[in-house]
Amino acid sequence: MDENTAHKILVIDDEAIIREGLRQTLVMEGYQVTAAQNGKVGMEKLQKDNFSVVISDLKMPIMGGIEVLKTISVLQPNVPVIIITGFATVDSAVDAMKNGAFEYLTKPFLPDQIVEKVQAAIKKRLLNLEAEVITESIPDETVADSFIGKSTAMQKVFQRIMQVAPTNSSVLITGESGTGKELVARAIHNNSPRKDEAFVAIDCNSLPENLLESELFGHVKGSFTGASQSKPGLFTIASGGSLFLDEIANLSMATQAKLLRVLQQREVTPIGGTKPTPIDIRLIAATNRGLDKLVEEGTFRDDLYFRLNIIPIGLPPLRERSGDIPLLIGYFLKKFSEDIGRTIKGLSADAHLALRDYPFPGNVRELENIIERSVVLSHGDTIQRDSLELPSQLDIESESVDIVAPINTDELKEVKRKARELAVEPVEKAFVYAALERNNWNVTKAAEETGMLRPNFQALLKKLGISVKDHI
Repeated sequence: MDENTAHKILVIDDEAIIREGLRQTLVMEGYQVTAAQNGKVGMEKLQKDNFSVVISDLKMPIMGGIEVLKTISVLQPNVPVIIITGFATVDSAVDAMKNGAFEYLTKPFLPDQIVEKVQAAIKKRLLNLEAEVITESIPDETVADSFIGKSTAMQKVFQRIMQVAPTNSSVLITGESGTGKELVARAIHNNSPRKDEAFVAIDCNSLPENLLESELFGHVKGSFTGASQSKPGLFTIASGGSLFLDEIANLSMATQAKLLRVLQQREVTPIGGTKPTPIDIRLIAATNRGLDKLVEEGTFRDDLYFRLNIIPIGLPPLRERSGDIPLLIGYFLKKFSEDIGRTIKGLSADAHLALRDYPFPGNVRELENIIERSVVLSHGDTIQRDSLELPSQLDIESESVDIVAPINTDELKEVKRKARELAVEPVEKAFVYAALERNNWNVTKAAEETGMLRPNFQALLKKLGISVKDHI
């Protein structure tokens, strides 16, 4: 495979003929090219993907090249920008270079010229990545420990947190597993008037229904077998502070009804008890499933949904805020390096590129695991590509097969069978690792989510040589 295919180029120009000409030229060189008709659309694409180089026209009716330069310097400052223009002046060239342009080209230019500039820009970026020390101090764009982001999506989340924190309104946090829903809940609590009181969290999927109700609402002595003494519930323990109910979509309909009553009455009656106790809590709930769809399916109460969803906060998956990955890497590198007493300067260029193109099905939690593993396994002060051991990447190196030309149809069938197995195995590994990451390495949950029987899922694990024990 041509090494250029690893590099994505963003072309921004309001003239369709220029966009298409650049696209064809760069595609012929093996690059992946994305085109945008103006700076605003280009910046939207920049936030959703990782580009090695941006080529932008200087004069455009919606967000010109100088604005593009200034925006990129904030969103992805390591991405080199080549400015092109049909209205070249000394002042505009100076202005472009002062604002961080890598190169300035005047239209018309030859295809070889733009290819040469792109190659030079990529070389410069790789050298910068190689030399980059990313164990930098954590920026101001953080409201909680390891809750970091400069991206527009995360800035909106931070803004919503700071808006809702001073109030007592219920909050519903949604997002894929590993996106940091509990961090959001803690940030709301820590920035609220309740910060000096208790923050109590429980995973609604961690206990069977009868024990979960006892944990939430409490029980009196003798109310059920094994209740040898009275016990206050989490609603009572959290009184004055905040109660975080994670994976609330997993509550049974019966428990949902009891929870709704507690929220409406602002009092809780322990199991087996008759006297209600007033409560004063800030309720924060979270789920990785769409509660609105569960309401339509009849498995979640609509009245409870509306009670919970007063202030919604949606967390984007890591693949949609890839510009935050270097900041997160820096934070985790510093954290784990200090934990084991090693000095890690940063990542090699190929390690950076591998993480840039990795889809992170397990989101921030998976990135954290990858960096911790890399710090432990790496040799020297720079993490190399092979230390990452990305589990679900589709380009996992598979052993090659020495193919000898078959001499009959039986041998042909055998060669084809082996080739199919080698082609399918990376996909199977990606499928299994992603399912396990999403379900915290719980085999039963992973099998159920993927629609496989547990024995079949375990058989696939065995076939692929994947040990769950290594990740628990």
